[in-house]
Amino acid sequence: MKPAIDIRNLGKQYELNESAPYVALRDILSQSVKKVFSPAAKKEKFWALRDIDLRIEPGERVGIIGRNGAGKSTLLKIISRITPPTTGEAFIRGRVGSLLEVGTGFHPELTGRENIYLNGSILGLKKAEITRQLDAIIDFSGVEKFIDTPLKHYSSGMQLRLAFSVAAHLEPEILLIDEVLAVGDLEFQKKCLGKMEEVSKIHGRTILFVSHDLGAVSTLTNKSILLDKGQLLDAGPTAAVINNYTALFLNSTKFETAADTNKPCITSVSICTSEGGTLHKHGSPLQIHFRLHNPLENYQHLAMSFQIINNRDNPVIYKWLFDKEQPFGRAKGNHDIQFDFPELKLYKGNYHLRIHLADSKTREKFQQTDCCHFQVEMINLPEPEWGWNDGVCQYMETGEWKIGNNE
Repeated sequence: MKPAIDIRNLGKQYELNESAPYVALRDILSQSVKKVFSPAAKKEKFWALRDIDLRIEPGERVGIIGRNGAGKSTLLKIISRITPPTTGEAFIRGRVGSLLEVGTGFHPELTGRENIYLNGSILGLKKAEITRQLDAIIDFSGVEKFIDTPLKHYSSGMQLRLAFSVAAHLEPEILLIDEVLAVGDLEFQKKCLGKMEEVSKIHGRTILFVSHDLGAVSTLTNKSILLDKGQLLDAGPTAAVINNYTALFLNSTKFETAADTNKPCITSVSICTSEGGTLHKHGSPLQIHFRLHNPLENYQHLAMSFQIINNRDNPVIYKWLFDKEQPFGRAKGNHDIQFDFPELKLYKGNYHLRIHLADSKTREKFQQTDCCHFQVEMINLPEPEWGWNDGVCQYMETGEWKIGNNE
């Protein structure tokens, strides 16, 4: 059987164009004369994708992960024929349904019902085929009260519900879903994930799913690809690719950044594991060290926190420190802060920290950073009768903050 998607040496190049300033007619005429005698300036170019080779078989559910700007959305746009590649080829075998941006393929002046027929016609379906699925589409979307209202009066969430319902029910062989599901509420996201799994397993449709929600990617897909700076870094089973992603980009137990001269910031974070480096033994002590820089005098509204995030991008531990409860970082200068876990009983897996710093009075967020990857292993521990897989951790000591002196 031939692959549903066969990508060979694919590349996409863009020109970086600066927005033109306001010019008068005399400026246009003078520039026209200059262009006759001067060589044209070279425009800067960059590769959004480069040397991508990929085969996706019919019925596979494939996640596409990577940092912002990695080329994920560009790849979907090429597959959906929205933009052509600069180099290489993309062979698509089957009808493609795509949900790349809220409202894509919809006309704001048409009603929801009319847009369902419009989308079906674009996919090449006959009116009778669309009518057969109409009730299921409307019911799944949950916008039946507004189905005969022009789309311009829909909220972004309502547009998303209708767009996903159309894409899932009009039977495309290949379904492309970008980050747009983040617009919907949690209940609808779960409903969408369940529907995608259903159409893949029961109807054998191919799904490409782009998301920063690693938990959703892990739940839905069995294979994933990792993109970075337009290049394919890894492809394989989803769990292995996600582990590789967290290890590649959060592979240090220490984080450092320059001090901000205008607002408080955390300039360094480091963790001290039981085994040294990134390896930590389940149930052993773990320390986290913070260096806080405060450029302000007598500042009394700081709030900082950290989360321990698992390889599905879900927080499993959350600790916070408020100035009102335990004064810290008020004076101008650098401050050392430490958090101690007497027994950190996370189960085997890869984790990292997510740190936050904010003003507790104005709610202004100063900083949010993902950093400090570490790996938990069950070293020299007898496995209990119930196994190690009942949740993400055993019971856990609360731990404590230690605040150092101002420098």
